[in-house]
Amino acid sequence: MRLHVVDHPLVSHKLTVLRDEQTDSPTFRRLTDELVTLLAYEATREVRVDPRDITTPVGPTTGVYLAQPRPMVVPILRAGLGMLDGMMRLLPTAEVGFLGMVRNEETLEASTYAERLPDDLSGRQCYVLDPMLATGGTLAAAINFLTSRGADDITAICLLAAPEGVANLEAGLEGLDVPVTVVTAALDEKLNDKGYIVPGLGDAGDRLYGVAH
Repeated sequence: MRLHVVDHPLVSHKLTVLRDEQTDSPTFRRLTDELVTLLAYEATREVRVDPRDITTPVGPTTGVYLAQPRPMVVPILRAGLGMLDGMMRLLPTAEVGFLGMVRNEETLEASTYAERLPDDLSGRQCYVLDPMLATGGTLAAAINFLTSRGADDITAICLLAAPEGVANLEAGLEGLDVPVTVVTAALDEKLNDKGYIVPGLGDAGDRLYGVAH
């Protein structure tokens, strides 16, 4: 597994505003959207392309198009939905699948409660959207789910990661013969005893959409 922490002043600036507890939900959503597009730019460096002969107004040349099958973007519900627009702005021709996973707050284990994905993902590059790589359980379960259907290249885009989550993800993917890359805006200090990233930015889902009562 490869971890790529994006070192860019615009990424750091937007992340700082996201972390601020005074940032309201509309601003949080907008900045998440912008930050994901910046992260997606880095995350798609290895996207597969095929050569394509074209003719410009001046003459012939060879460029590239995204290869078939098209990349699959998979937000993990619910918070991953807040990252989808920012990703699709960069990859508008990608296909979108959905994976609903919930974490047991006592055991911190992740389980799947809903999915809308092709049964066969053979030969597909998948981009998984999950704001927080905290314990790593949800992301590991999602990646194993996708590879069990044939996905052969996985890139996860996370706003933040914790060292414990990175280590647990590596352990959860042990023996998996598929390249996995995690692209994130920052590797934070630690997890607290509730499984939240410190200093983090709080609960991404609640800050994106408000607290459901």
